[in-house]
This record gives sequence, structure tokens and C-alpha cells, in this order.
Amino acid sequence: MDYSEVTEGNTHFFVPRQDPCHTFPPASTPVFYNPRMELNRDATVLLLTHLRPSDYLDAMGASGVRGLRVARECGIPVTINDREPGAVDLIRQNAAALGDVVAVTHQDVNVLMSGRSFDAVDLDPFGSPAPFVDAAVRSARRYLFVTATDTAPLCGAHLKAGMRRYFARPMNTEYHGEVALRILLGFVVREVVKYDRGVEPVFCFAREHYVRLHLRLLRGAAAADRTLARIGYIMQCPGCFERTETAGLLPEPCRCDRCDAAMAPIGPLWLGAINDHATLAALRERAEAMPLGSKVRLTRLLDVLVQELDTSSHYDYHVIAKAEKVSPTGMETVLTRLTALGYRASRTHYAGTGIKTDAPLAVLKSVIR
Repeated sequence: MDYSEVTEGNTHFFVPRQDPCHTFPPASTPVFYNPRMELNRDATVLLLTHLRPSDYLDAMGASGVRGLRVARECGIPVTINDREPGAVDLIRQNAAALGDVVAVTHQDVNVLMSGRSFDAVDLDPFGSPAPFVDAAVRSARRYLFVTATDTAPLCGAHLKAGMRRYFARPMNTEYHGEVALRILLGFVVREVVKYDRGVEPVFCFAREHYVRLHLRLLRGAAAADRTLARIGYIMQCPGCFERTETAGLLPEPCRCDRCDAAMAPIGPLWLGAINDHATLAALRERAEAMPLGSKVRLTRLLDVLVQELDTSSHYDYHVIAKAEKVSPTGMETVLTRLTALGYRASRTHYAGTGIKTDAPLAVLKSVIR
């Protein structure tokens, strides 16, 4: 097989040579490398330089790039695993220059995680992480990182698949990126709390075709109870833009105050904060000195996340303007008007026309008009 050398951050490694007309290797290639996920990997490397876990598992290594970068750029002992013999051979070749700091294993990932513990466990499967989360929770001592690329089931575009995989009912709304992130986080939380452990989101975001979670795990029934209290539903009116939050494992039936339609439940999902703002501020400062290929995009993401409100949904002000039959004014004008009225308001990190606010829908409509 023909290989080409790639550099991410300050890590050099080899991957199967790709057809220049295609993003991914041929289907027959056992080693998967996606250059579009560089920001995802940059975010993890940046975070790990701050968290400094004692060791790290790249549970589904493929080309091994994520684990190789963690070992080289963070100086953390890394185990890289894959079940494909061709991937394992390539990872071993790529890891040889890094010495004993990288261990390479060839196992079924659930078997590996059921038998060993790691300070930080990272799941980055092709598609849904759902079949691997339980074993990952049992394996992770302090940190659990999860990527999901099956955004269609998570956001409600493939409703039945989302319900089967995540034991939740999503809905394809104008804030579907937030729904996908919070459905996934709610699923992971329900897998964690059954072991009397809690969850603190550290750095979570939805972007393009994937959702990424970086979570801190806490021990004890009290931490689990605090975490479970953040699970609930978004109650969305099917006839207008009205929505509300309700905590609990079962939704309470309610009707829309505006049009009296029965509100439809989305969830169960996570209703709490999705980021630790002190950590984000530290990452923003740290990023300036690091050789990250996606630095411009990543720092822009961090800037928005630091300011983003913790509400579980957003309003697309262009969609509202269209419904109100007016031309949408500028985003900054809408935000300024809302804050001048005493409400909180911010941009969202996953939708350029999304606004998060604690203002009532009637106020938001009047501001847009």
C-alpha cells in the first residue's frame, strides 16, 4: 500500500495515500484518516495540555493520529487500540519514533475497556458511540471524551434510529445542533449515574457533521444525584416557536401558552451547562502558543463558547423574521436591543443566525420587528 506523510500540530505520521478527488481512503483500506476532523483533534490536544491526565486511551486508533499527537504534544503516556490488523501495523510504525510513551494494542475495544482502567478514555468511532459508552464509563477514572458522527439520528432527522441508539426522542428543529449535543450528553449521563458517578461537562460542542464531548467524571452517589437532576426535556410547540424546559426523567404534559397546542417533548436530554467557562478561558490563552493547524477556527469557537448562554435551545432569528414577514436586522443589533431591555443574549457556536436568550418569545419578536 502506498503511504503519504502528514503533519498535524508538530506530529508527523503516515497514512494511506488518498485519491486527490476524494476526502477519504478507498473502502477497501483498513486505515481511516479524516483531515476534516483536525479541529476535533486540536481541541483534545489543547485540553489535555491543561488537564494533564496520568494516562490516556485512544480506544479506536485507526491511523493513530489522535493518540500519537497526545503522546508527542502533551507528553502523556498513551495506549492506542484498534481491532483491524492493518491499522495496528501502521500505528506501530508511526509510534516507533516516540518510544515507550506509546503502547499499541490489538483488541475488541469493549473487551479492552472492560479489563483495564485509564485516567482518560477517548471514543471516536465511525458513527454512533452508543455501543461503547458503558465499557468506557467503567474504564475511565477521571475523564471521558466522546465523538458522535451520526448526527441525523441525534437531531431527529432519522427519528427511529435516534430512539433505538440513545433511548431518547429527538426532534428535527431549527436548533437541531443543540438537540444532538444534549441528547448525546443525556445518554452518556444515564450510562454514568448507574455506577454512582457524576458528570461535569468541560468542553463540549457541535460542529459540521459531528458532536464532541469532553467530560470530567466524579465519584459518589451525591455527585450522581446532582448530575441526574440536570436531565429533562425541552417542550416544543409543534405550531409555533414557543418552547420551555422541564426537569425529570418523565415529561409533564403541557400546552402552549400562545396557540394552545400540546407541547411535544424532546429528550430526555441534558439541561445544564455544556462547558466550564474557566477552563475555556484558560484554553483560549494557551492556544496562542501552540502550533495548531485549526488555530483560527478553534480560537473563534472558544470565543463564542465563552460568551454563550447555557439555555438548552436557541432561536433562529432569520426564521422568525421570515415568519413575521420582515427583513432581518443585523445580529449585533438584535443582541444589543435585548440586553438594553435587561435580558441576557448571546450568539450560538453551531448556527450563525442562532440567538440564545432568556427573553420571552414575544419580546424577541418585537425586537426583530
